[in-house]
Amino acid sequence: MITQNDISRILDSKGNVLDFDGNKVGSVGEIYVDDRTGNPSWVTVDTGLFGSKESFAPLDGATLEGDDVRVGYTKATIKDAPQVAPDAHLSELEEAELYRYYGITDGDYVSEPNSVGRDTSGPVTDDSMTRSEEQLHVGTERQETGRARLRKFVVTENVTKTVPVQREEVRVEREPITEANRGDALSGQGVSEDEHEVVLHEERPVVDKEAVPVERVRLNKDTVTEEQTVNEEVRKEQIDTDDVDRNRR
Repeated sequence: MITQNDISRILDSKGNVLDFDGNKVGSVGEIYVDDRTGNPSWVTVDTGLFGSKESFAPLDGATLEGDDVRVGYTKATIKDAPQVAPDAHLSELEEAELYRYYGITDGDYVSEPNSVGRDTSGPVTDDSMTRSEEQLHVGTERQETGRARLRKFVVTENVTKTVPVQREEVRVEREPITEANRGDALSGQGVSEDEHEVVLHEERPVVDKEAVPVERVRLNKDTVTEEQTVNEEVRKEQIDTDDVDRNRR
């Protein structure tokens, strides 16, 4: 049983709320005490869902397990509880809604694992019996699955291109003495030594590199919808009739 002496320890330890089977529901948020008795009555649970609201879980019958609080309800039941914004005080309307959801009557807690419905047959009730069943509510929560980033790096590759180049070569031309060139032929010395040279040229490939933009790359996100199947056990009550032996005359 959780008492007033345990409140500071629970809040300071920043432990978790565990469900009836010992599964982690979420981290402890706040502890609410009953206005009449001063005993701890509710614990808020941060279930990791988006939004500023937290789930409330009853503390009646709860126990301390190290720094964690173990309550008598399943994880699914706590997560599907009415979402009440945690503040300094629970209004009567908000607490009444939580009472109805958890099956709490007149402030007396009904432990979920042992009794989902209530037997209404008795000296102060009618002759009916309530049959209850669990309903499965499936939602979604958003979580980070990974990150993508752009990274630019430099690679080297060989580029081969063919370019035509020209060069000059010497060609010896001989022509006979004619009336047209006789004057040029006789203008020099008769017999002598002489030289004449021609400058030769050739083209060579010249390489020049220039960095030019070729494309723009950016990251974008697409939302893909797919279906996933959730399997979970739910309990329901069934009502049978027992035969009653009667004495016949």
